[in-house]
Amino acid sequence: MARLAEGLKRGDDGVVRCFWSGSDPLYIHYHDREWGFPVADDQRLFEKICLEGFQSGLSWLTILRKRDNFRRAFRSFDFRSVARFRTRDVSRLLKDAGIVRHRGKVESTINNARRAKELEKEEGSLAAFFWRFEPEASARPRRMTLPILKQMAKTTESAVMSKELKRRGWTYVGPTTAYAFMQAMGLVNDHLEGCAVRERAERARAGFRRPRRRG
Repeated sequence: MARLAEGLKRGDDGVVRCFWSGSDPLYIHYHDREWGFPVADDQRLFEKICLEGFQSGLSWLTILRKRDNFRRAFRSFDFRSVARFRTRDVSRLLKDAGIVRHRGKVESTINNARRAKELEKEEGSLAAFFWRFEPEASARPRRMTLPILKQMAKTTESAVMSKELKRRGWTYVGPTTAYAFMQAMGLVNDHLEGCAVRERAERARAGFRRPRRRG
């Protein structure tokens, strides 16, 4: 059997994947079915940008295992509903052992829900705003290898996205968080060369209709 390139692993099912997918079935499913596939649904985009904030200092698997709890706690990340949360809701959430009980991150999610309503009103949708930061194909590496990926914890586009979100009052949206969001929501395809999912994610991106600002 040929030796795999750095950053790839062969699972018990024989499928070659990015190393970070690990062996947890939940993580493997996330890698195979979600990460890197383009998303235009505002609720999913809002959920992900918030959960990336909660992940700060933690592993994504920790957040993934709690994702259903987060969805229950934050009304499926319907930002219009979350925007109405008040002090009593913060107190409730800080008592919820099913999520990450970090006051700053909880309050950030509520703040960002209010900012998301403003953004939706201005842009027509969150998707139209976020997809504005998709990099040009010419700016992307020709081959995505692990050494190249390691140099891309943040990019020019993620820095601009972060700066624009912060200007609009969003919090917990630094350039590294913004790039992790871009990777997960399919604004880029960072599955490594040789990963069985890379071509499928690329086909999904090729057939994806990019959201545009209304009006």
